[in-house]
Amino acid sequence: MFENMSYLTLQHYWWFLIAVLGALFVFMNFVQGGQTLLYSIGKTEEERDLIINSLGRKWELGFTTLVMFGGALFAAFPLFYATSFGGAYYVWMAILFCFIIQAVAYEYRKKPGNVFGKRTYEIFLFINGSLGIILIGTALGTLFTGGNFIVDDMHLSHWTKSTYGLEAVLNPFNIAFGFMLFFLALVQAALYFMNNIAEAEIQRRARIVVRYEGLIFLLLFLYVAYNILTMTGVNYDPQTRLVNLEALKYLHNFMQMPAVTLLLILGVVLLLWGMALGAFTKSKHGIWFSGLGTVSVVIALFLVLGYNHTAYYPSLVNLQSSLTIENSSGSRYTLVAMSYVSLLVPFVLAYIVAVWRAMDRKPITPEEIRNDPHHY
Repeated sequence: MFENMSYLTLQHYWWFLIAVLGALFVFMNFVQGGQTLLYSIGKTEEERDLIINSLGRKWELGFTTLVMFGGALFAAFPLFYATSFGGAYYVWMAILFCFIIQAVAYEYRKKPGNVFGKRTYEIFLFINGSLGIILIGTALGTLFTGGNFIVDDMHLSHWTKSTYGLEAVLNPFNIAFGFMLFFLALVQAALYFMNNIAEAEIQRRARIVVRYEGLIFLLLFLYVAYNILTMTGVNYDPQTRLVNLEALKYLHNFMQMPAVTLLLILGVVLLLWGMALGAFTKSKHGIWFSGLGTVSVVIALFLVLGYNHTAYYPSLVNLQSSLTIENSSGSRYTLVAMSYVSLLVPFVLAYIVAVWRAMDRKPITPEEIRNDPHHY
């Protein structure tokens, strides 16, 4: 089946898979968002236990999605992996550290004989949920704004800044992108708590979060969207592979790919509807609308980044070093082999859905936590 596909079709197929996995990971960031709301929504020890155990049921699913996203990116587009992860490694090591302490916190927060105290691990969760997500968003922002790298004729890359990726925080767009993801995670977390925790006070406070943090998210989203639509992007000639700057590149991509534009519009509508349900009604189902909307918007952004002869990772040092889905992908043999492996992805996603449904048959209650000696 996959052997009959053209090399370019395989590259497009894998970019789409990465877009889907990346979108699912962004949705699962509600776990990180919830961790930062621990003390603003949970005012008592019992309420904080409810929140952490509600999130504790899902954090491994989010981590699984992150691993699948990173693995797919490494297998399909190894040059990007080598360039970004090998060059901007200060940023990626900081992100990795944030996720390591998250795993440690869930494992040891209520462990008998915990010498550091549970407050230490709650600080770890806050760092993961705030700094970790802002850094991820900042790194994703560089897919639009570019990085300081050079790729030579042997496909060997090196970074040209001694700050090795930390310079990304000096770009207002990158920072706005990071904080946009952070506030989206807060909103999604609040919507999730309404659906998952059977405690009236927590649900009331969660609705307040959706109203106020949701407004900040919308302002940041408008800023990021405006910049993307007016930004000069990098285009390449599919015949000569020469790269050149193109004004309003991403706007042109939306205009030339109407299906992607419709996906983006649908996603924005669903996201706003989910937020409105959470902020102004007593509905507990806003998370499903906002979640589906988030996935749709992120997929659309990834497709605009990589399709239509676009360099998805521009070089700020040497324009011809910019990465595209054609010059950064693995070999045809690798993509064909991995494409058969990708047929397992729906089964993994089905497993995640099944586990989610089993854990969330009914909202979590204080009584359930009191009677569970193995809670987080």
